[in-house]
Amino acid sequence: MAIADVFDALVSRRCYKDAFSYDDAFNIITNSLGTHFDPELGKIFILCRQELEELYNNYFNKTIYK
Repeated sequence: MAIADVFDALVSRRCYKDAFSYDDAFNIITNSLGTHFDPELGKIFILCRQELEELYNNYFNKTIYK
């Protein structure tokens, strides 16, 4: 759950910050595997990248802060 929460926090625009790019968010998560996140769960999360980007592009980014 922590990986998904961090990803959402990074790629979502907030009133106090701009959104990170997907590339930046995945790089941050990848670089944190083994220190902040379980490496095995991280590998599985990274395999879902395309689906996550589609979800955020097609739903979240159209409904939040627009």
